[in-house]
Amino acid sequence: MLRIRKLGLVDYEATLSSMTEFTDRRSPDTPDELWFLEHPPVFTLGLAADRSHVLAPGKIPVVQVDRGGQVTYHGPGQLIVYALIDLKRAGLSIRDLVSILENAVINSTAAYGIDTHGRRDAPGVYAGEAKLASIGLRIRRGCSYHGLALNIDMDLSPFTKINPCGFEDLQMTHLASLGGPRDLDRVADDLGGQLRQMVGGRSGERSR
Repeated sequence: MLRIRKLGLVDYEATLSSMTEFTDRRSPDTPDELWFLEHPPVFTLGLAADRSHVLAPGKIPVVQVDRGGQVTYHGPGQLIVYALIDLKRAGLSIRDLVSILENAVINSTAAYGIDTHGRRDAPGVYAGEAKLASIGLRIRRGCSYHGLALNIDMDLSPFTKINPCGFEDLQMTHLASLGGPRDLDRVADDLGGQLRQMVGGRSGERSR
């Protein structure tokens, strides 16, 4: 079973604590969950992130976290999907989960008439050379947390205060500028449908 929870606009560090607690307390029978939400403005640094990529954060807080990847920005108008998945039970590798998250975005944007793609050398989803969605995961006890950040309709200027994902001059984009929907709930429903098929189906097959 794959449960979807919509949490609205929630504090980053409190949500990180909840994800960690969920992962540490889950049992082999705990259903997998997808958390859809937004965060107030925050920069987050992955485990191996180089702080030199934080150029001028100003008043936006910078939080060191336990996911993979470099530095990124979260803010209102960006749809966050935290994937709390028992990978072993679902028969998924980390690479499988990254591909699932990418393909869910690619399929959803295709339905909006927007051509996007992944890159093997730099996880995430891109429209042309601009990055639309970022991915960073953590695996603990065979289970994933953290996940996907998809830019919907947001202020992109904070990305200029960092080297996004550790890349100088990486341009960021959002659905609003690509002609896509601006409604986060609509995109969450579309993305959730894709992920139910891709993750839920695999989990169900393994649990029978």
